[in-house]
Amino acid sequence: MHASVADRIKDLKAQIMRLEGFKSATGTWPDTSTRAFPWRSFPLGAVHEFLCGDRVDVSPTAGFIAGLLSHLYSKQGVILWISASRRLFPPALAAFGLRPECVIFLDAARERDVTWAMEEALKCPALSAVVGEIRDLDFTASRRLQLAVERSCVTGFVIRKNLSTINTTACVSRWRITSLPGATDDDMPGVGFPVWKIELLRMRNGQPGCWVVRWMNEEFVEEQLHVAATAGPERKAI
Repeated sequence: MHASVADRIKDLKAQIMRLEGFKSATGTWPDTSTRAFPWRSFPLGAVHEFLCGDRVDVSPTAGFIAGLLSHLYSKQGVILWISASRRLFPPALAAFGLRPECVIFLDAARERDVTWAMEEALKCPALSAVVGEIRDLDFTASRRLQLAVERSCVTGFVIRKNLSTINTTACVSRWRITSLPGATDDDMPGVGFPVWKIELLRMRNGQPGCWVVRWMNEEFVEEQLHVAATAGPERKAI
């Protein structure tokens, strides 16, 4: 039986993505537009970079990544979270659909050890994803991380904390997550559901964009979407 045209196109797309460094295309962007992603699929087996201007941005960034991981891996698999100054409260991950028992926390003595530990962890195919909290990431180090995931198919997330300047890296994408006032369905006062402004500053073979997303009932609910032609904000220091 000959393969259908649709099957052949799907196979060709998968081959192209492998040649471009994307070893897996099974992950999907939950409940929001996928126009910004190559082949309308969130790239797995790649390294994604998240910029944080100060400590205020770290919490919404960690929350967004936790929600993303809970969807990409269907609450299965093992995730390694590496940091030299962890402030994340593990039980809080459950609020974003990520079971804390699926996450192994590695607290490094020095920040320079985080990059080394992350590179070694990304070589281990038994892991689903690795999250690393660091401040500085030069092009050489980021290239080593990207080469590691291209062999293992593990997905990496780099949270760059207290960033003062933006440099070039080999990461597949670059994001910035900021917190917005919480939303409530009944207009009652209170904290409400988390709301984030999500800026996709750069995506290899994709398209930059900006979303306003609410996290509600373990789902991403898109409130606005503006896809930009270029990633102008990326060129500015935070």
